[in-house]
Amino acid sequence: MQNDRTIAAVTDPNLLIGQSVLVFGGTSGIGLATGVAAKAAGAAVTIAGRDRDRVAQIAHAHGFAGWFAAEISDPEAIRQGLSVIERVDHLIVLAGGLNIGKVMEADIGMLRRVYDERIWSVVHILRALGERLTDDASITLVSGALTQRPDGNGTAIVASACAALEVLARGLALELAPRRVNTLSPGPIDTPLIGKAMGNQRDAYMKMVAESHPLHRWGTAEEAANAVLFLMANRYMNGAVLHIDGGSRL
Repeated sequence: MQNDRTIAAVTDPNLLIGQSVLVFGGTSGIGLATGVAAKAAGAAVTIAGRDRDRVAQIAHAHGFAGWFAAEISDPEAIRQGLSVIERVDHLIVLAGGLNIGKVMEADIGMLRRVYDERIWSVVHILRALGERLTDDASITLVSGALTQRPDGNGTAIVASACAALEVLARGLALELAPRRVNTLSPGPIDTPLIGKAMGNQRDAYMKMVAESHPLHRWGTAEEAANAVLFLMANRYMNGAVLHIDGGSRL
């Protein structure tokens, strides 16, 4: 019931009517939920992801207007993928996995990829889009709660990249004005990424987090998508970081 109420809140069929939405990382979790909600709100949605077959399958299953496959850290792949795009009214970038590794131990190449995927990908996407990003477009980047509470378990580089992303968004809000640039900072959200990161420890980890959370639960991808649509639709939101964490920072 709770999820039904959440979805209903973002599915005004006229909210994004006639607008073009592009979601990088749109095949699962928050990205997919955002695509579904944006389509329900009247937008023409295009999703992008790494795996060509999976992106095509998801796009067709949900009736999205378009799709393409691209490695988020490859500028040429991004340029080629975006060649099919005519215009973008709303850009959402959910880039990068949870590449966990301690600074003194992890492979340097893996640690560098964190910034390639989370920071440089945004630069490549914006450059490739150019003037196809409409003058009043919104851009929503996604960071994470690690910016508030990094830990000693190999998340230092990921946390620093998320923090850098929030600063990048504020700078872009000035450079790209009157286009709007905001950041969504999710707390504990139940998405497939958690399973990939935690493996067979997923259930125990989720239980531990829920028990210490003010609401005693994880958030849903649909609740996070609701917040993304707010950032897209509210034309006075700019240069902001919107925390959707159920109070986990408290």
